[in-house]
Amino acid sequence: MAKVSTNQQLTDWVSTYSDALFAFAFKRLNDRSLSKDLIQDTFLSAWNNIDKFKGDASVKTWLFTILKNKLIDHYRHQSNRKVIASISTQSNDAFFDATDHWQPQAYPKAWTEGTDALLENKAFFKVLWHCKEKLKSLQNSVFTMKYIDGFESEEICKELELSPSNYWILIHRAKLQLRACLEINWMEK
Repeated sequence: MAKVSTNQQLTDWVSTYSDALFAFAFKRLNDRSLSKDLIQDTFLSAWNNIDKFKGDASVKTWLFTILKNKLIDHYRHQSNRKVIASISTQSNDAFFDATDHWQPQAYPKAWTEGTDALLENKAFFKVLWHCKEKLKSLQNSVFTMKYIDGFESEEICKELELSPSNYWILIHRAKLQLRACLEINWMEK
C-alpha cells in the first residue's frame, strides 16, 4: 500500500469514525481529555498496524476493537491490584444485619419514576455520572466494565486480575455507594 494512499485512508477514517469512537469512550470514561487521548492512541495504533489490516472485519469494527483494548488497558492500569480483604462474618455494613437482611433504617427508598422514564432523563444521567465519579478507581472500572461495557464477571476478573470474591466485593460496594449517592442527589431533590 502506497504511503500517500495510506495517509489519505487514515485521514478518511479519522473523519468518518472519530465522533463515534469519542462517544463510545466518553460514555465509559466521562472524561473528555482521556477519551480524546484514547482515540488518538487508537488511530496511532491503526496507523502503526495498517499493514496488518486485511479487511476481514470492517474498518469500523477494527477501530472499535482497538479502542476497546485501549479501554481495557486503561481499566487494568487503574486497578492497582491491591487485594481487597474478604468480608468478615460479622456485618460491618450499615445496610445489612448479621443475617444479611436490610437494616430497617436502610431499606432502599422507593423510586418515584419508573426505570423507563429514568433512561430517557438526561438530568438523571448527569447525577448518575457524578455519583459514578465518586467511586474508587477500581470500583469504577469494575462497575463500568460490567454494566456499561457488558463484560461477563469472569472476563472482568481475568482482565483486571481479580479473584471472584474480590470482584464481588468491588461490585457490591460500588452498587451500595451509587445507591446512597443517587438517593441523596436524585431522590431527595
